[in-house]
Amino acid sequence: MGAPMAGHLQAAGHQVTVFNRTRAKAEAWAARHGGTWAATPREAAADADLVMACVGNDDDLRSVCLGPDGAFAGMTPGAVFVDHTTVSAAVTRELAQAAQAAGLGYVDAPVSGGQAGAENGQLSVMCGGAQADFDRAAPVIDAYARICRRMGDVGAGQITKMCNQIAIAGLVQALSESLAFAKKSGLEVEKVVEVISQGAAGSWQMVNRHKTMDAGQFDHGFAVDWMRKDLAICLAAADEVGASLPVTALVDQFYKDVQRMGGGRWDTSSLIARLG
Repeated sequence: MGAPMAGHLQAAGHQVTVFNRTRAKAEAWAARHGGTWAATPREAAADADLVMACVGNDDDLRSVCLGPDGAFAGMTPGAVFVDHTTVSAAVTRELAQAAQAAGLGYVDAPVSGGQAGAENGQLSVMCGGAQADFDRAAPVIDAYARICRRMGDVGAGQITKMCNQIAIAGLVQALSESLAFAKKSGLEVEKVVEVISQGAAGSWQMVNRHKTMDAGQFDHGFAVDWMRKDLAICLAAADEVGASLPVTALVDQFYKDVQRMGGGRWDTSSLIARLG
């Protein structure tokens, strides 16, 4: 997702330097979009007003932020680091403290909207951080956002993203059961969706995923492996605050079933595959 997001920044007239742990990807991005690439996060972050990251998990984020070749080492005091990765609130607080010690701003800004949202510049961006840091970052984030909102202090963006994933998990399972029930009952899925999507049952997942779910096509979208990573973060955070997430815990186990079926890289809508 980071590649098209950086592309929107370049197209909006910003001076963009990219880093990717796979050097060929960074070179290909620069060749396509006209920006530049760097060999390390530190080099990519040098002299930048804003540094955006979009990686995989907590350890990935630490690796690009910290150490002698990390982004923090190359950033000028007063610059703002914006993290678009979905990570734990714990690592967000850890890195925000490290950024503050280095004289840097920090905004956690996970996104929702998937690959299509990134490519079309229509992501939902939920942010946590000081108001002044958010105010500097938001106009730049707008290059690839449909909506960008500050939800509170550092960590609030990640908590909001957890709310998003909790809601999606239940919605996709319910949609899977609905479509599987329709098929086993002899109804045409397309006709069913045409009707129920116009009422209270309608959702983004129903409109955008019912056809591929009906066809058993899952080679697109947000991978099951990444969803399980996100749900683990949600469940751990729920334990910390004393929240109960029984449906989320159950759906997480259903995704584990999909992984056992060989579907770790399938789209999250593949929950329907385990229903037969």
